[in-house]
Amino acid sequence: MVDRFHESDGVLRAALGRRFTAAVARVERHGRVLFERAYGETRADCHARPVEIDTRFDLASLTKIVVATVALDAIARGRFDLDETLVATIPEWDPLPQRAITMRMLFAHTSGMQSGAHYRALRDRSVEEYALTADLHAAVGSGVLYSDLGFIALGIALARREGRSLQSLVEKFVARPGLGYRPHRSDWGAIPATECDSWRGRVQGRVHDEKAYLCGGVAGHAGLFGSAADAAWVGEQYLATQHGRASVLDEGLAREALREQAFDPTLRRALGWALKTRDDNSCGPGFSRDSFGHTGFTGTCIWVDPQRDLTAVLLTNTVYFGREDSTDLRRVFFTGVTDAVDRSA
Repeated sequence: MVDRFHESDGVLRAALGRRFTAAVARVERHGRVLFERAYGETRADCHARPVEIDTRFDLASLTKIVVATVALDAIARGRFDLDETLVATIPEWDPLPQRAITMRMLFAHTSGMQSGAHYRALRDRSVEEYALTADLHAAVGSGVLYSDLGFIALGIALARREGRSLQSLVEKFVARPGLGYRPHRSDWGAIPATECDSWRGRVQGRVHDEKAYLCGGVAGHAGLFGSAADAAWVGEQYLATQHGRASVLDEGLAREALREQAFDPTLRRALGWALKTRDDNSCGPGFSRDSFGHTGFTGTCIWVDPQRDLTAVLLTNTVYFGREDSTDLRRVFFTGVTDAVDRSA
């Protein structure tokens, strides 16, 4: 079975030590694992440990699809409505244009909220307060602007409405031992390290994203750590509803979550997920038009193809070697996946 995926495997072997120190790849079809392999070590120095297939990575913005999934469950339970404004839960928005923002807009990145902010501007203030009250970048609902601040607001709304911390809500919902916020210090050494910055030194076991770090490691946009199997589990909850397998999600909401909510020429937006829009997206040309996925800044990525009943996950720590875009690496890996699956069809 591994030989079938020799192209994807070769891509990762060639990039090991140059583009990342650590990687885990996992491919599932029809809910079954076809390929899973670990590569490299947690860092490139004397503190390195070998990577295993269950190694937890800083998932970065893959956190967004987990938090979106928890929010969809809250909608299914009647705690929210997709199109209600959130001002009752976020009263800070009452005197602001943000009072018109709905849950659907936060999911689809059409709230008009700014993308983010540099950590140096936030170190002496509350990130949550900034996210909720910063001037909008554009009019509410006017178009797509990928926004960390919007998902910080989503996490705040969830915690307030449910009366529990976001960490508690997410970890109870997923109920997967390795998928969660703030790994215990004793586990840090087994987690692939990310960037070395002038502020924190080499970051390992603590969230790389500066805004999430300033939130204490728990935020709606970043902060989760998990394995390739954990990431694939999230994709499977949506895919399963289309192929008659068990899912934690309401079938109707899962389907709505994968419908185009807003067009963008680079990546169309669904509810939390991105939809394949062009062949130069990180999934490559092989994934079908209705494929959905997400990337994370640290080097993480998932793509799911409903037509093939296929989920592919690539977790790496490319940011270890700098902030160079890794779309090319992802694209070649995922193209190898679809080529392998189609050859065996």
